[in-house]
Amino acid sequence: MREVSQPATEAIRLVEVLRALADPVRLEIVRRLDQMGEDACNAIGGEIDVHQTTLSHHYRVLREAGVTWTTVQGRSRLVRLRRDDLDALFPGLLDSVLIAERRTRETAPASTAGTP
Repeated sequence: MREVSQPATEAIRLVEVLRALADPVRLEIVRRLDQMGEDACNAIGGEIDVHQTTLSHHYRVLREAGVTWTTVQGRSRLVRLRRDDLDALFPGLLDSVLIAERRTRETAPASTAGTP
């Protein structure tokens, strides 16, 4: 199995982290990882309504930006937030983003699917 590319802590750049967190699907992945700690990619993926290849892309973007850390165990990939690294490099950033995401989710109007 191929190794996954992940930046060293000192190679993580703010612009890449912000770019990764700017997508709603990736932000949802980060929110769920923050709640669960470490989890398998496919466990969270079953709860997010996107195609598996699209989900894999989102995990790759988060990993390559330095937001998550992936550990390969056999055929499974376990993913966790790099909270310690991100907090050391950008104090308060991850907490601020997650708080803002939660407020946005709580104040968002109910789905209006099917209405003109």
